[in-house]
Amino acid sequence: MYIAPLAALIEHFERLPGIGHKTAVRLSFSVLSATDEEAKSFADAILNAKSSIHYCSICQDLTDGDTCRICQSSKRDKSIICVVEGPKDVLAMEKTGEFNGLYHVLHGVISPMDGIGPEEIKAKELVARLTSDEVKEVIMATNLTVEGEATATYLARLIKPTGVKVTRIARGVPVGGDLEYVDEVTLTMALEGRREI
Repeated sequence: MYIAPLAALIEHFERLPGIGHKTAVRLSFSVLSATDEEAKSFADAILNAKSSIHYCSICQDLTDGDTCRICQSSKRDKSIICVVEGPKDVLAMEKTGEFNGLYHVLHGVISPMDGIGPEEIKAKELVARLTSDEVKEVIMATNLTVEGEATATYLARLIKPTGVKVTRIARGVPVGGDLEYVDEVTLTMALEGRREI
């Protein structure tokens, strides 16, 4: 239906997460209607990002230097490490403005069904960071899925012998949520995680 170069461009856009066929077609036609300079700039941005972005040598977040801006900051609390599944989770935590510690990005979760074990995530890099006496607490902020829970439990077992305190992010009823629509598991977690006001 499409000429070969256009079909290839559409196919590449479709490979991106969350991009369906119609959106891929729209994006492809948008690229075709761009000037040569705009198209080259777009292609250069992709190539530059791919070649210059890598993992921070400390926290495994994305950076274009040896260490990321968070690990370099002297204003961050180095006694607390928040463990997240991916770089997008760091951005989500940073948006809150409430966390001032450091991060550790696992780049996945343990999922035997998908052939992902502890060796495929950045678990050993996390444990290596705990050898200094500076770290006092590790917050498990993996997603509240079966895989996220299994990963948090596995890491907690690895960390406990070091004497570092391990905590888990709270779970419960979302802000603006009606109790009648909340599932039983979420309500149970909300009750278990209640605190005094």
